[in-house]
Amino acid sequence: MQIVNSTALVWLRNDLRYHEQLSFFKAAKNHSRVIAYFSFDPKNLEKDRWGFRKMGEYRAKFLLETIIELQAELKKNNITLIISKEAPEKDIVHWVEKYQINSIYFQKEWTKEERETEEKLRTNLSSDIKLYDHYDQFLFHPEDVPFTLEQLNNVFSVFRKKCEKYTSVRPLMPLPKALSKDNLLPQEFDPPSFEELGIDVLIVHPHTAFPFFGGTKEGHSRMDHYFWKSKKLSVYKKTRNGLLGPDYSSKFSPWLANGALSARTLYWEIKKYEQEVTKNESTYWLIFELIWRDYFKYVSLKYGDKIFCQGGILDKEYDWKKNEQLVNRWIDGTTQERFVNANMIELKKTGFMSNRGRQNVASYFSKNLLLDWRIGAAYFEQQLIDYDVHSNYGNWMYVSGVGNDPRDRKFNVQLQASRYDEKGNYQNRWIQNTLFE
Repeated sequence: MQIVNSTALVWLRNDLRYHEQLSFFKAAKNHSRVIAYFSFDPKNLEKDRWGFRKMGEYRAKFLLETIIELQAELKKNNITLIISKEAPEKDIVHWVEKYQINSIYFQKEWTKEERETEEKLRTNLSSDIKLYDHYDQFLFHPEDVPFTLEQLNNVFSVFRKKCEKYTSVRPLMPLPKALSKDNLLPQEFDPPSFEELGIDVLIVHPHTAFPFFGGTKEGHSRMDHYFWKSKKLSVYKKTRNGLLGPDYSSKFSPWLANGALSARTLYWEIKKYEQEVTKNESTYWLIFELIWRDYFKYVSLKYGDKIFCQGGILDKEYDWKKNEQLVNRWIDGTTQERFVNANMIELKKTGFMSNRGRQNVASYFSKNLLLDWRIGAAYFEQQLIDYDVHSNYGNWMYVSGVGNDPRDRKFNVQLQASRYDEKGNYQNRWIQNTLFE
């Protein structure tokens, strides 16, 4: 039942969409007024202990595009989006008092920095303000899986088989209740400029594998192209280890990472495709990758801050180095391995790298150069358009031998290069290309 004359704030985090979004659905259902809030948290623009910025220019650009589109979409639905550049744990208190907000709805996050922000916010708010948090980032919801966190197996295949056998993906949510025009606030909030975010105006590299913009509409447009227009989904398993061009893989990860698209949206679109076009190994394999994404979220949920520790979730002791010269050679693409160099140059110039490339450069970093894997993970956090804390640190642990790989593999980079870049086209493109330098 809706509470008359009550105002809810939807605090947006990594759930940057209006449709298929639980906070908006609940807030519109339970309150007569709804306001949205997002902060370009200044903490994300600071440097970490390794000297990398928490959010680099590529992700900042994609995030800004996402917020601009979301603000316009919310305005069409008579919801004002407050865009802030202040620390949310303090800034939200100001808006709560100004607009007499009774309740705050938000997606639950559990990794260290996000958890600390929430804890500070709870401390700063009056005790009569109600906070409602919920999980809205999973494919298989934590309430639906057939095991407790303590029972989560350290082997992915065990997790996958149990979820596939005993768990269903929840259906898509209905649209939130329509709000009247008087729900809009009298003031509008301008998004920050590139300069305010401390980034240069980026020119998209002509050879980028990710020439797309942020926002839900662009995510749906990509889905429409990859599924229905090109039908590339039908051959995903065969092409997913490619290195060149936008269509060798699905490229949905950036929209999933900031929540412009939900995993459920993709899952049910795949199911529709299987009914109307074809159901094969490739259509399943994209679901398989969504389950991997889920698995790393469960791993971080179970192990907490251990995913940021040198010994990972296995508490392994390795003698890793912190050689700045070697780290910089890896970053700049000037190592002894040409395949590593090409991938690192692509990442530096575009903010994107294939999954095959990520596995190779991470393995080389930790198992050939014997460098502390957390430095590499922090650089990825800065550079990647599709940075997701769970997948990033989960994958780095996996490749570095302190995570969920039961075989503790080491990639043979030269063999990988000959297999996936037999003619050297990918390496030649990035190592010989001098554009935009």
